[in-house]
Amino acid sequence: LNFTLHGRGACFVAIVGNILLVVSTATDYWMQYRLSGSFAHQGLWRYCMSGKCYMQTDSIAYWNATTRAFMILSAMSCFAGIIIGILSFAHFSAFERFNNRSFAAGIMFFVSTLFVLLAMAIYTGVTVNFLGKRFGDWRFSWSYILGWVIYQAVQNRMTSTTVESFVSIQESFDF
Repeated sequence: LNFTLHGRGACFVAIVGNILLVVSTATDYWMQYRLSGSFAHQGLWRYCMSGKCYMQTDSIAYWNATTRAFMILSAMSCFAGIIIGILSFAHFSAFERFNNRSFAAGIMFFVSTLFVLLAMAIYTGVTVNFLGKRFGDWRFSWSYILGWVIYQAVQNRMTSTTVESFVSIQESFDF
């Protein structure tokens, strides 16, 4: 594989971002709170109290299912962007017809960023407006914070890839 330094860095950031996206989605530390004097925490899939974890069955589960779906779609889009990026930098013949091979990867990172933003906005809105009022002593936890960090990392990667693609496309049209 003949990667440029920029291509190696882009793939590294994307791979680390995708791993962290999966970790953020799968872990149970999106929110921490005290309930009846004991420490509790919850994620997108379950909540834990007194050392025991239970599946989420709240009546407002639509927001949780929506957040889960957007996080999963984001991970899938990011993974697709990684594969397309590797194939484009590796100069496979399937990508020879594209004027700029990294443009498709940039689009996938954009879609991934959009999904993370939607997921984080939905979770933030419901937590602040509903769960925050339900649990008086609460705070966002590390899984949630990791989601916002991933949003920033993927957004920066997407911006860099897309700008590079547009510059390359513009140079190809100069006579």
